[in-house]
Amino acid sequence: MNFLDLAKSRYTAKKYNETEKIADEKIQQLKEILWLSPSSINSQPWKFVFVSDEKTKKQLAGVSCFNEQKINEASHLVVFSAIDNVEKFEEQINQNLPEGSIGYYNQFLKPLPEPEIKSWLQHQVYLALGFFLSACASLEIDSTPMEGIKKEEYDKILALNGYKSLFAVAIGYRNPEDSNQPALKPKSRLALEKTIHSI
Repeated sequence: MNFLDLAKSRYTAKKYNETEKIADEKIQQLKEILWLSPSSINSQPWKFVFVSDEKTKKQLAGVSCFNEQKINEASHLVVFSAIDNVEKFEEQINQNLPEGSIGYYNQFLKPLPEPEIKSWLQHQVYLALGFFLSACASLEIDSTPMEGIKKEEYDKILALNGYKSLFAVAIGYRNPEDSNQPALKPKSRLALEKTIHSI
């Protein structure tokens, strides 16, 4: 299937088949794909946690607002977090990035107020989200990205010291009765010419 067809067929799953689990081989592929995600200056200010343990998944589901059922039904939950300690991030890039990348950070980002630096770090994690959702579609895995989570509770449950949860993605295989799938509910988008312009 080409990428355009994948874009047309992927959707945000609302119901999962709770008896069908994702094979370990596919989970390993998704882990490697996230590891290879793009980020500005190759900053990689993130941590991704794959949760398959049912007890932990239930704990996280319980602090996920209206997303509890989806998480409990899904095969796995993947939690996306950003580094929340600027000094720790600077240590990381000084140890791992080339001089040019460190120079860019020091010149354009380091002088900014700390909240703006942290916002930039978090934006990198959203780049990984787009990469991940596309990867799931390519592997015929359904997904549900969710910002409706209690982030501080997630941080405690997962012991994310130095990192801050931003959002989570439930992954698994759709319930055939999921009314949100494109075969039953066509995708709704603004007209292409309203959002895409050429100059």
